[in-house]
Amino acid sequence: MEQLHEDKNFEKIIYAGKVIRGREFQGCTFKKCDFSASDFSYNKFHDCLFEGANLSMMKMNGVTLNNITFRNCKILGLNFSECHDFLFSVSFESCIVDYSSFMGKKMLKTKFIQTTLKETNFIQANLSGALFEGTDLAGAIFNGTDLSAANLVTAYNYSIDPELNQVKKAAFSMGGLPGLLEKHNIKIVE
Repeated sequence: MEQLHEDKNFEKIIYAGKVIRGREFQGCTFKKCDFSASDFSYNKFHDCLFEGANLSMMKMNGVTLNNITFRNCKILGLNFSECHDFLFSVSFESCIVDYSSFMGKKMLKTKFIQTTLKETNFIQANLSGALFEGTDLAGAIFNGTDLSAANLVTAYNYSIDPELNQVKKAAFSMGGLPGLLEKHNIKIVE
């Protein structure tokens, strides 16, 4: 039997390294909470906000993330690929999401705003129409990724091979050209 939490505010809760099961969170806000290295597998989150939270190395096997906003959060090494595909919808603003994985996730029109995604795995992900605004993609892995109509105009430090990824109608800045031509070892002079 699931325990339902509706429209609750959780502030400065420390559940680092703990196991939380059988919970559903609807319209909840998690402010400055520490869930690092915790196990939230098989819980459900709908219309929730995580603000200033630490979710690094959190286990999310079978978790439902539906319309979830992460703002000013530290999310290192989180495997979003383990989350339920059904209703998966997330957005990130001013977060550190380094060393995480979105492998195979369908993330149409996802917003990554002023976020670092260093060495994050986007293999086989569908990021069609996604917005990467002021986002650092150093070492991020794109292979078989759908970036059609994605906006990477202000994104930086990326390396995306147009031959291995779908980039039709994607928007890039002139400054981002080296990241698209990297494999050709071309010297670009301004």
